[in-house]
Amino acid sequence: MSTTELLKGAAALFPDEVVTSAHVRHLDLPSGAGRFALITLDNGFDHTKPTTFGPASLANLNTAIDQVEKEAAAGEIVGVGITGKPFIFAVGADLKGVELLKNHDDALAIGKGGHEVFKRLAGIAVPTFAYYNGAAMGGGVEVGLHCQYRTVSAALPAFSLPEVFLGLVPGWGGCTILPNLIGADKAVSVIIENSLNQNKQLKGEQVYDLGIADAIFEGADFLEQSLLWTTAVLKGEIAVERPEIDRGEAWDQAVAKGRFIADSKVHGAAPAAYRALDIIAAAKNGDLQQGFDAENQALADLIMGGELRSGIYAFNLVQKRGKRPAGAPDKSLARPVTKVGVVGAGLMASQLALLFLRRLEVPVVLTDIDQERVDKGVGYVHAEIDKLLLKGRVNQDKANRLKALVSGVLDKAEGFSDADFVIEAVFEEIGVKQQVFAEVEAVAPAHAIFATNTSSLSVTEMASKLKHPERVVGFHFFNPVAILPLLEIVRGEQTDDASLATAFGVAKKLKKTAVLVKDAPAFVVNRILTRFMGEIQNVIDEGTPVEVAEKAVEPLGLPMSPLVLLELVGPAIGLHVSETLNRAFPDRFTVSPNLAAVVKAGKRGFYVYDSGKPELDPEVAALLKQGDVVLTEEQVRDRVLDAVAQEIGLMLDEGVVAEAQDIDLCLITGAGWPFHLGGITPYLDREGVSERANGKRFLEAGVASVPA
Repeated sequence: MSTTELLKGAAALFPDEVVTSAHVRHLDLPSGAGRFALITLDNGFDHTKPTTFGPASLANLNTAIDQVEKEAAAGEIVGVGITGKPFIFAVGADLKGVELLKNHDDALAIGKGGHEVFKRLAGIAVPTFAYYNGAAMGGGVEVGLHCQYRTVSAALPAFSLPEVFLGLVPGWGGCTILPNLIGADKAVSVIIENSLNQNKQLKGEQVYDLGIADAIFEGADFLEQSLLWTTAVLKGEIAVERPEIDRGEAWDQAVAKGRFIADSKVHGAAPAAYRALDIIAAAKNGDLQQGFDAENQALADLIMGGELRSGIYAFNLVQKRGKRPAGAPDKSLARPVTKVGVVGAGLMASQLALLFLRRLEVPVVLTDIDQERVDKGVGYVHAEIDKLLLKGRVNQDKANRLKALVSGVLDKAEGFSDADFVIEAVFEEIGVKQQVFAEVEAVAPAHAIFATNTSSLSVTEMASKLKHPERVVGFHFFNPVAILPLLEIVRGEQTDDASLATAFGVAKKLKKTAVLVKDAPAFVVNRILTRFMGEIQNVIDEGTPVEVAEKAVEPLGLPMSPLVLLELVGPAIGLHVSETLNRAFPDRFTVSPNLAAVVKAGKRGFYVYDSGKPELDPEVAALLKQGDVVLTEEQVRDRVLDAVAQEIGLMLDEGVVAEAQDIDLCLITGAGWPFHLGGITPYLDREGVSERANGKRFLEAGVASVPA
């Protein structure tokens, strides 16, 4: 079957494809270097609609290659370049269509179609150039890899091969060409490590430093400079030299490193990373066609598997629902925020001050109970700005301006009299927080919004003693503040729309994923995680060995085991939240006597790391008092998942969030729930847990189904 026939057949499967055109125009290169053909990828929309590749788009590129191939063969052109519309090079395959594919042969055709078109670029009779002018991901990266030379814009904001993150492999040449271009170790970092690190993106300079691009130019005149560089290459004035690839033990070590990373992130629970590593390992022999064939098979297998559907569901939650929060008031009600106050100057408060400072670029003032704490908080912010300066993330002028905007005072009246938004991050005790807000209300302007970063306490109760409780809103961040995207915005019983709209407006400027949450104990993430952790602790208390309880949930592929997560959160905080929920729901939430003993002993966790791996701390082991009920891993896993499903069902009945998708979004962005599981509620549906625990699937409550 010809490439044209292959793509025509596949196009019928993608009825709603946003088609990308491939425009060919001709340029006379400077210095008499000759006539040059430039292909521009453009889907006809502004930069808010990224350019993608579906079958019809690939067909358009194939037609453009037909034209330049003939011109090259006839000696009419000296080279071919490919670039994108402003701000976008291309961001890969059209995932909306991929998830519609129903059989293996159709999926295989998509893989073959991309390969057949892209590899023609390498076969043109004149040199080919890719100009990465803007965001490039997946197939967008790969089409450039098939060219002989590449340049990249220094202003390029995002460059990645995110397929493993979504449950695929870079299947249009990425797994095969990239290690043969930059070496297996760097390729594993891009394909495996970055993808499994929450889809980490590369900037233009990093793309150049890795050797993916041969030259880098500033964004303002990127294309002009790239064409001048192209002229020099074609005239022999610049010779592009690339390092020799080590195809010996170093290649094998890189693949082994990749398997270690995959094991640590998904624990064998998701196949995509391992399929990608198999292809990278085989690519050591340099046989590109063999690698392309393996990519086709892997793509087809994974497209028909549940992991991709799950990944797309999770991706759509983050990219769509996360940007249009359910239940948020009309944004026109939001008030401007020109100054922010932070009550507290400890680590969490200082992190919040830094975030508000960087994103809003307005004056931020911290207060605390003594000058030493205030100075330490301001000093932390200054030190973090200095780190950004050293990393080149801000210039000296920006660093100076940011430092000038942050200050610390002891007197709340002095600091907050003209603040528009005041957030507290003090000790997690209702009386302390009520006192703080009473003091702030006495000095802050009448329009100021009061936000609490409480993780579990009642926002309504916190505001109950104020003259104007309607301006108090929950603003629950997740640690580390700079990394985790989720922000639970909690509406108290008297919170008004203007306060809530202002909170959502601030969240957007902070670049956080905001989810509206009812004022219920521990809100969403902490309530679910506490139920999850509580069952783990219960089975340990009853007699199941720690290692069995921990290993029981490994098949989920969670980013860390339950007790390692407890260590990250802090046993004291975990105990406090469990006590809060025990008071609210004593029938379901217990307070583990063993956890209480660990906290009382001042231990920071259950493990020690003398060997580099977590091992049960002998001192903690001596504290544990266990019963004689020993469960198997499967029994533990069933019990934990049943408890989580029950709790989510109750939360939906209570209206804690608008829909189950919001719970999925919260766990993905606030607790690192793996993309490959596609949200917790579809996962519980697929595994039959929802029906076992609640007698019905969450799908019946409107949750999008993700096929197994």
